[in-house]
Amino acid sequence: MDIVVKGRKTEVPERFRKHVAEKLKLEKIQKLDGKVISLDVEVSKEPNPRQADRCDRVEITLRSRGPVIRAEAAASDPYAALDLAAEKLDARLRKEHDKRFSRRGARRISAAEVADHVPDAATLDSNGLPVRDETTDGVPTKKIGSLEVKGDGPLVVREKTHVASPMSLDQALYEMELVGHDFYLFVDSETKEPSVVYRRHAYDYGVIHLSTDPMVAEAAQTPAAGGTLGG
Repeated sequence: MDIVVKGRKTEVPERFRKHVAEKLKLEKIQKLDGKVISLDVEVSKEPNPRQADRCDRVEITLRSRGPVIRAEAAASDPYAALDLAAEKLDARLRKEHDKRFSRRGARRISAAEVADHVPDAATLDSNGLPVRDETTDGVPTKKIGSLEVKGDGPLVVREKTHVASPMSLDQALYEMELVGHDFYLFVDSETKEPSVVYRRHAYDYGVIHLSTDPMVAEAAQTPAAGGTLGG
């Protein structure tokens, strides 16, 4: 991979191109992101004399198999702007590297452990259905969408169904960052089961995978011995 240096409405001297190669060491960058595809450096100049202290701008764009990383800075000369932009790029590369490292260390939890890790998670029975409160205290129940609500219950204001293509965990984390949410529901391309990634503390992330038990599913579909079918 080579570093592409170009100027926008300005000439880029050969001396500056050599400085870019010395400042942006590819070996160091590839240690932080081994999937780098290209690295572009664009130099531009602001003709406004009122902005003489930041008339030279340098923008670094790094493209890899993950999210695109950009870093830009402005200073009184292109060399100082490059130094500032390179520092920003290094910080963002380390941040992405730490994210990937924390993802690899994340432990998958079983569906039985969801209630222990997610506050207010629904309790499921052996068939994977929500456990209903059998107490008969005279409180009326009503249907809201596909839910049966007892008393006032939770107010469901919106119900949506989305068609989702299976994706990898890395892609799900990238999509979550893209939309700026604290969690992201997706279908895992490896297990083909629904999963959720969510933001924890600092740069840590968590993932919850839901899996079905074939034995339980088979038992749910098989009539009990001696039972009757239909009404």
